[in-house]
Amino acid sequence: MDATLGLPVLVILIAVALLFDFLNGLHDAANSIATIVSTRVLRPQYAVFWAAFFNFIAFLVFGLHVANTIGTGIIEPSVVDTTVIFAALIGAIVWNLITWGLGIPSSSSHALIGGLVGAGMAKAGISAAVWSGLSKTLLAIVLSPLVGFLLALLLVGIVSWLSVRSTPFAVDRAFRILQFASASLYSLGHGGNDAQKTMGIIAVLLYSQGHLGETFEIPFWVVLACQSAMALGTLMGGWRIVRTMGLRITKLTPMQGFCAETGGAVTLFMATYLGVPVSTTHTITGAIVGVGAARRLSAVRWNVASSIVYAWVITIPASAAVAALTYWAVQILR
Repeated sequence: MDATLGLPVLVILIAVALLFDFLNGLHDAANSIATIVSTRVLRPQYAVFWAAFFNFIAFLVFGLHVANTIGTGIIEPSVVDTTVIFAALIGAIVWNLITWGLGIPSSSSHALIGGLVGAGMAKAGISAAVWSGLSKTLLAIVLSPLVGFLLALLLVGIVSWLSVRSTPFAVDRAFRILQFASASLYSLGHGGNDAQKTMGIIAVLLYSQGHLGETFEIPFWVVLACQSAMALGTLMGGWRIVRTMGLRITKLTPMQGFCAETGGAVTLFMATYLGVPVSTTHTITGAIVGVGAARRLSAVRWNVASSIVYAWVITIPASAAVAALTYWAVQILR
């Protein structure tokens, strides 16, 4: 580890971490609001306030299992120093900005994990990785969209069967109301899983500098700061990605929006409870594809969905490469 650094440097690194959290909220705002906006249940400006509120209060509902996984379960805490944290954050931020600019809904979570792995391995080689935690996270890349897809598909079947004797107007009106609940649950799951990743980064930074004593824990001020940064980012919105998520993959009705959000929310709740840092982007995309496929396979624009999958595949290696280059550049400039 580095020797304990002065307060100004520590504050700057924490600010960079919170900047990532803000960009995470900005980048992933679409995950929370794309369906409710595309079904015209809420206007975009109101939807972001709705999502930001539930993003912020998520810490009241969930524990800090995901934060602990990020803090101690991706790379060895003994490898962590200020340069590793800085390089990891730069790797994640650069990839987030690239994909946000292109309107690609990639995973901020996996960008951060890739950044940690790239920076950690640049310092200490392959032994830096905690393979038990990392393999669980990599498995979630496949499982979270699949579970979201299957749950949304199942929900469409159940809801269609229950609504078979109702008029289309009555179904539409009912699910316009229910979508407020499903969007709230999804935003809650988003805030609970995603904001905790930055909490873990800041906490392991404080721990590496001796500010947490002998025991790794997440200070309450870190929890509040990260939830606030995430909510503020969501308020700023990510309109390029909203268009891709809510309009380009498949056309959604309020009933389908409800099923997609509920399927995604259940997936996030399970993952957060188990301490698995999943991608909210992967989860909601899988759920949206699921409700589209339930109508008919041709209802899904598979070319758009496939381009999103390509972005998923390269996110961890791309952010890891940027983080590793950043780490080596800092070492050379020292």
